[in-house]
Amino acid sequence: MPSAVTDDAAALLRWYHEVGVTDAVAETPTDLTFAAKPRPTADPAPDRPARGAPTATLGSAAASADARSLAATATTLSELETALRLFEGCALKRTATNLVFADGNPEAAVMVLGEAPGEEEDRQGRPFVGRAGQLLDRMLAAIGLDRSTVYISNIVTWRPPGNRKPNSGEIAVCLPFAERHIALKAPRILVLAGATAAQAILGTTEGITRLRGRWFEHSVPDLAAPIPSVCMLHPAYLLRAPAAKREAWRDLLALRERLDAILGDAP
Repeated sequence: MPSAVTDDAAALLRWYHEVGVTDAVAETPTDLTFAAKPRPTADPAPDRPARGAPTATLGSAAASADARSLAATATTLSELETALRLFEGCALKRTATNLVFADGNPEAAVMVLGEAPGEEEDRQGRPFVGRAGQLLDRMLAAIGLDRSTVYISNIVTWRPPGNRKPNSGEIAVCLPFAERHIALKAPRILVLAGATAAQAILGTTEGITRLRGRWFEHSVPDLAAPIPSVCMLHPAYLLRAPAAKREAWRDLLALRERLDAILGDAP
């Protein structure tokens, strides 16, 4: 007959699994909220740390400043991806398998920006490839679009453990890269999928049910003109609330209408 200790241990293991812990890497816990000191190089600069080394507390205001400084150095999408790989100021990087940067056509008129990668996205290193991504593909196909005619990314480029929502610190430290991503991509239309993306980019606290279907003229540093931006329900939400697909369909039709107005008949 199982003992109380055995039952408690089994319950603890189940909890670990639910929050995304899959491997034991040490017998004692490690505090990852503080960055390790950079290793010295053969010829270290006296006033600058090694490139890519952590320079501030993970997720702190200083880390956000480091993110903004590093993101600003990127002049192409490829350079921005490299900058993200060098960045050590987000603790999610320590638990994720892959950086999930983008998918689709970099020359497309439409950019879709979501929340953060999930388990399948983390495994493949591509955004929106799990169940929600498959639904997104069907939604885009319904208005004549696909991954050759859109460009897809997320506000946060590393998977939060257990597919939880990224917290405010994680969003803040990743936001400079997301903003630079938009600037370098320079889409004709920006689609903000879900509350996290909409609130972070637009700087609002309104919920997605109030934001969805609304168009904004979003000003982006280094771009001459604001970008028409629309908020939509996240496909993951639609999987949980199928009745909301009616509103999502109206938003898709509005997206198609605005895209046609901008580009004519070409997708």
